[in-house]
Amino acid sequence: MTAAITTESLHKRYGARTAVHELDLRVESGTVFGLIGPNGAGKTTTLRMLLDIIRPTAGNARVLGQDPRSGGPSLRRRIGFIPGELRLEGRVRAGSLLAHYADISGRVERGAVAELAERLDVDLSRPVRALSKGNKQKLGLIQAFMHRPELLVLDEPTSGLDPLIQREFMLMVREARENGQTVVLSSHVLSEIQQTADQVAVLSEGRIVAEGDVASLRLGGLRRVRAGLRDGEAAAIRAALDRIPGVVDAEVVGGDLVRITATIDGDIDPLIKLLAASTVVDLAIEEPDLEESVLSLYGTNPSGVTRG
Repeated sequence: MTAAITTESLHKRYGARTAVHELDLRVESGTVFGLIGPNGAGKTTTLRMLLDIIRPTAGNARVLGQDPRSGGPSLRRRIGFIPGELRLEGRVRAGSLLAHYADISGRVERGAVAELAERLDVDLSRPVRALSKGNKQKLGLIQAFMHRPELLVLDEPTSGLDPLIQREFMLMVREARENGQTVVLSSHVLSEIQQTADQVAVLSEGRIVAEGDVASLRLGGLRRVRAGLRDGEAAAIRAALDRIPGVVDAEVVGGDLVRITATIDGDIDPLIKLLAASTVVDLAIEEPDLEESVLSLYGTNPSGVTRG
């Protein structure tokens, strides 16, 4: 499979502060790539370098086979982009603004704008300045999708949207992938990443701290365990849990049935053997959602990269 985006040691520094540190990324064509991380992690800076909005301090990037620094308007017309901080103002009507963007972006199929406006429930006859934040965000989505670009770069695309429109957006992303388009999605709404992304990279302090498919990140070793033991001794079990590497947030409640809840990050075998020494009445082992996995990664040393 060919790559829609590659970066090699991409680096961005603002004075003494490093925003992105020697980033190596590969986004395969026709896939949805999720970029997640806390505020200040370097997500927006990375996307802006890929679009030549800002220039890297060092390193290289290739976007749709070209260097974004020299691709010019012909490359930009192959890309749909919505920025993380979308600002749309003016007396012009929403439909007229989109027609202006269509003149810039290139060919838009007849009826495409009206179809997207209906799906996203936005009135294109209203002046832009009269639209709510959510409806302005919908205009941003329409202008990004309307010319069916080869590459969609979406920075926090559902900011201000209600849940029903967020769901419609995720359907639009899946349809884009089915059409062979590539999508790079930066989001704090982790359900969007879980439901749409093929590959994910987690950024922290300008570095990748984990990457892989969504399943591999969710199964990275963090699990929640709940158990009921009929003939266990609460104090002894509590002491034994404290000796098992990776067990955190453990609670043991005594009585006729000893109840145990714990989270374990790592090898689960020692915990299972401890439970098996008693009569296990019930046992539940749950993998966390992506949000819990990501939050656990934020506490890691950025130099320790996890690859799924």
